[in-house]
Amino acid sequence: MIKIFKTFGGYNEIEKPQKNCWINVTSPIQSEIEQLTKQFNLPNDSINDILDIDERPRIEFEDDYTLVILRIPVEAFNNGVPFHTIPLGIFITNDFTLSICMQDNEVLPVGQPSALREHYKQISDSLNFVLRLFLRSGSLYLNYLKQINQRTSLIEQDLEKSIKNKELNKILKMEKSLVYFITSIKANEIVLAKLRNSKKITTEINEDLLEDAFIENKQALEMAQIYSDIQSGMMETFASVISNNLNIVIKQLTLVSIILMIPTLIASIFGMNVPNYMENSTLAMPGIILGSFILSVIGVFFFRKKQWF
Repeated sequence: MIKIFKTFGGYNEIEKPQKNCWINVTSPIQSEIEQLTKQFNLPNDSINDILDIDERPRIEFEDDYTLVILRIPVEAFNNGVPFHTIPLGIFITNDFTLSICMQDNEVLPVGQPSALREHYKQISDSLNFVLRLFLRSGSLYLNYLKQINQRTSLIEQDLEKSIKNKELNKILKMEKSLVYFITSIKANEIVLAKLRNSKKITTEINEDLLEDAFIENKQALEMAQIYSDIQSGMMETFASVISNNLNIVIKQLTLVSIILMIPTLIASIFGMNVPNYMENSTLAMPGIILGSFILSVIGVFFFRKKQWF
């Protein structure tokens, strides 16, 4: 999907590109990729790189354009990992600024009014627009990290009583999300540093916006690392908890088997085809049952006293 806006705020959508417009491309099909290469003279290789889910963040300075790639977080609904990251590319030229992403996202939502609308007056040029995207991606990382923490807390409650690996697998998927986040945020910080220190950038940079982007990304990185360390320790702890819960279940089943063995043993003895001096007694059956019950109760009290049951 290709949408063209007159300004970075996304207020006015226009049909044809014009000077200093913003073009937002999401989930492009092959015909749209061909349009980008022919109509806007963008390199096909760079577009395919952006659409590669494993593409690393970087910045490229060419004669006709500047390309900035960052990784943004998205929520996954189909695969096992709840959150992962994807590349978002921004082409900056003298005539237009074009952003392209392989799927819809919350940094630049395409199906609703632009998320940058409330800040449109502060975005005076394409470079500050890129910094705004870094800032928004950092805030989105923090938001998703809070969701990961909340989901982890719910999994912890199930883990305390679990004897299966299902909850551990959920924790592992959360841990994988954190690894994706940490790797992507670190790479984004490198790109931000290059934007600040590059001598090829002649446009005046909004220092406050740049500092905010750095702070937001640093905070997201620190929080992701803390959560990752906590979950790594939690994986080991709850693996031991599951093993201990399983041992408790086995012990309880063993004790139940021992208690049931008492009446079984008595019934086996008196059921033998040999004289036992009670075969002619009318009280033999009730006496044997009562004796079995009493011995079983004594066994239960014995195990309770030893705190085995």
